[in-house]
Amino acid sequence: MLTEDGKHLYVSYDEYHNLIEKLAVQIHQSDWQFDTILCLARGGMRPGDILSRIFDKPLAIMSTSSYRADAGTVRSHLDIARFITTPKGEIAGKVLLVDDLADTGLTLHAVIGQLRSNYPPITELRSAVIWTKGASSFQADYSVEALPTNPWIHQPFESYDSLTPAQLLDKWKA
Repeated sequence: MLTEDGKHLYVSYDEYHNLIEKLAVQIHQSDWQFDTILCLARGGMRPGDILSRIFDKPLAIMSTSSYRADAGTVRSHLDIARFITTPKGEIAGKVLLVDDLADTGLTLHAVIGQLRSNYPPITELRSAVIWTKGASSFQADYSVEALPTNPWIHQPFESYDSLTPAQLLDKWKA
């Protein structure tokens, strides 16, 4: 649910999964056949996992990080992993790159640049995100929701960003 001021978008688990399903429909309707899904960890892991199951394609993972401070709310330096984890040995062929959102677009531009430079076995690359913010310099091939007001997206699992093992212990002691 988007707040009245347009600055915050609160997403429930049901809404989140419905958006991933809409993304799957969009990809399916394009008739593009791909070999592997490459998700960007952490934000693209949940959508990547679900799309991997729906399309019955192997899931590769590339770790990226830029939002680390203050429970993931403050952007810092972009780090991109040097290696991709994939069950196929090396990523190749037609690859669907999946992330949760195109925020500024910097991460997706940087990752695509790295993939094109360092992974010549990739013959075709397309991208899929749930949300594209108005401030993004990146436009994914597949995107479910455009967010022109650039709200902060409160995803349903973010409560774990500030939860500690000790707090869980207290919760489950009863």
